[in-house]
Amino acid sequence: MRFVRGRKEEEPRLGIAPLIDIVFLLLIFFMVTSHFDLASGVRLELPEMTSRLSEEARKEATVVIDREGNTYMEGKRIEEADLEDRLRKRVEGQGLERVILQADKETLHGTVLGTIDLARAAGVRSVIIAARWRSDEGR
Repeated sequence: MRFVRGRKEEEPRLGIAPLIDIVFLLLIFFMVTSHFDLASGVRLELPEMTSRLSEEARKEATVVIDREGNTYMEGKRIEEADLEDRLRKRVEGQGLERVILQADKETLHGTVLGTIDLARAAGVRSVIIAARWRSDEGR
């Protein structure tokens, strides 16, 4: 009587082909789901706003101070003495909450602080100081 010697079972191996497939699927997934910022300087034609957004827009005003210290509110030059009155009327009449302050980098610090004080005295809840973002690559 002959006995058949048992065959050694092969050790399980992990095939390389399925691993490569998984890596490529992950690569495609991350490429598709990644968010990229638009390049600066791209001109866009924005759609019109809905009434809900325009109500939000009424809750903020833009104040600009140029290099010489001249103050502009929503594109029109305004004397600093009249600024508080106009802001107060907007706070009471339209519920103005925020002022976006855009000041030239050469504007005197005291002028900027004076404008912030005027806005606070008029009842504005927050003053947002606008700045241009600069990447570390530009250094």
